[in-house]
Amino acid sequence: MSQPKRFGTFAGVFTPSILTILGVIMYMRLGWVVGEAGLIAAIGIIILAHIISVTTGLSISSIATDKKIKTGGLYYMLSRSLGLPMGGAIGITLFVGTAFSIALYIIGFCESFLGIGLIRNFFGLELSINDIRIIGTIVIIILVIIAFISTSIAIKIQYFILAAIGLSLISIFAGFFINTGYNPETPVLFSQEVSRPFVLIFAIFFPAVTGFTAGVAMSGDLKNPKKSIPIGTLGAIIVGLIIYLLLAFGFAFFVNRDLLVSDYNFLLKIAWFSPLVIAGIWGATLSSALGGILGGPRILQAISKDRITPKIFSKGHG
Repeated sequence: MSQPKRFGTFAGVFTPSILTILGVIMYMRLGWVVGEAGLIAAIGIIILAHIISVTTGLSISSIATDKKIKTGGLYYMLSRSLGLPMGGAIGITLFVGTAFSIALYIIGFCESFLGIGLIRNFFGLELSINDIRIIGTIVIIILVIIAFISTSIAIKIQYFILAAIGLSLISIFAGFFINTGYNPETPVLFSQEVSRPFVLIFAIFFPAVTGFTAGVAMSGDLKNPKKSIPIGTLGAIIVGLIIYLLLAFGFAFFVNRDLLVSDYNFLLKIAWFSPLVIAGIWGATLSSALGGILGGPRILQAISKDRITPKIFSKGHG
């Protein structure tokens, strides 16, 4: 963990943040949000969620530019602003939440991986709990090895994942105009007669905008945290907002409501080249898991340096 600070704004903050923001919810739940709530309400949900993330990002940026930032990211900022008792309580929660989120991302990857018939037949597997556990265990071991060998290698791998997500977005936007067989008779502007409560739809979407904390967690490995954290964090939030709004408009005008609501994998049908979308989904889940593996231990390390958790966890390697 105790590596020299060498990552800039793009590699250390923007990339891990945007990869977590453009995650599974974008691929598998944003269409459902538009189908259930309609475009107008969906825009309200997206903007409201981003108002919360922007204000939080501005607060983080203010702290980052005012104080010397070390390893620990968000925990370090909170503990130095609110004090160790409050910061420690929040920090432990952040660490546990990050650990659980890794499991969720891995499960998402496994369900997508085993959801492809050719892969199931080739390996002789099924879409069952035990097979998800087998694939998930293998995947998380590989990711931990990558993160343990070198943080710089993990960051470089994220560049390829970012490229895969970018290509998948190009395929989706191209599919709006090429695969016109799924176009609605009228744009999906309003909610259906029997729709889920607004609060429920918002709650399902909101985790999509919280990914900017992934970049903050790398604070101890940055060349210039005071510069990189504000620029990288706010840049990732703004780029994410633009992409989510564009996709929401595309879903409302080019995909019928029944498909949006009933099929979580509808992007594979409407995309210009579906393998790119599969690569994007896998990249989104794996990059988010890798980001958690990189950031989570750094939070625990910082908490241990403050002697809130056992000191053995404060030691770094690499």
